[in-house]
Amino acid sequence: MSTHLKEKQEKIRQILEALVEESAKGIPVVVEGKKDVETLRGLGVHGPILCVKTGGKSFTDVLHEIETSGVPEIILLLDFDRRGRQGTARLRQNLERTRIRLNVEFWHELSGLLRHEVQCIESLSSYLETLTKKTGIM
Repeated sequence: MSTHLKEKQEKIRQILEALVEESAKGIPVVVEGKKDVETLRGLGVHGPILCVKTGGKSFTDVLHEIETSGVPEIILLLDFDRRGRQGTARLRQNLERTRIRLNVEFWHELSGLLRHEVQCIESLSSYLETLTKKTGIM
């Protein structure tokens, strides 16, 4: 099987393992919706996850929730499509004035690896399953 696919699979797994570790420290992960939460939970992320688009919350509500959470850092992990990029930029812009560190490293790394193959966080699990079938590596 392709060495490229094996390397890609390993890099994605390393990024996700690092995300699990950061989340375990209590650093909230900000995602778009409920399916993204379910996917991350299935991938082992058990720390706090905040949804931007659930429960009828407005963007202002989400900003307020983040600002008043008292956390020193958040991980932004919105989708990789145009709306996700716009949402990430908007959150970054609006949270710059706070003392909360905005971590977009996971987003950048995954986005760069996945390119146009995966557009949303909720597709990560099925993409990894497909890679596992192609490479035969668990």
